[in-house]
Amino acid sequence: MKKSIIRPIILMTVCASMAMTSCIGSFTLTKRLMSWNETIGNKVVNELVFLAFWILPVYEVSALADILVINSIEFWSGDNPMACGTKRIDGNDGQRYMVKCDGKGYDIVNENDGSIVRLDFDSEARRWDVTTPAGETYELMTFIDDSHVTLPAADGTRQTVSLDDAGLYAYRASASAPLLAAN
Repeated sequence: MKKSIIRPIILMTVCASMAMTSCIGSFTLTKRLMSWNETIGNKVVNELVFLAFWILPVYEVSALADILVINSIEFWSGDNPMACGTKRIDGNDGQRYMVKCDGKGYDIVNENDGSIVRLDFDSEARRWDVTTPAGETYELMTFIDDSHVTLPAADGTRQTVSLDDAGLYAYRASASAPLLAAN
């Protein structure tokens, strides 16, 4: 009799823990799996792999792992365990960069000269800080609310910028004005 009571209690506890977190989550594992599928071939091959992954429950298992484990860790700790990784980027300036994510921030390594810039996010202050190759750290961007940030102005002060097209255009114009005046 005890055994028959334990299973429903465990099932109700798991369902309640998922329902009460009110966290949709980022579903990083499932998104990575789907992104990988998009890179393996043409659209016919991608569709075949997609269908095979649904039939063989690969997507279902990854979604279940996201729901039960990864999204729960992300909700309770504030860190996504799948957010880490390394990516190479070719810049428009002929430079090649390696971006390494450790779950707390990013190391951006210029592969041409070996210089490293570090970006860290302070979740309590809602701020991105930059550490230069010389070891100097300064505030890059602070979120005021969901639609405004403060960014460094050309004169060394901080400027509030609206996160819409008009705000970004105005900031870009004010940041480039001293460069145009110097020419």
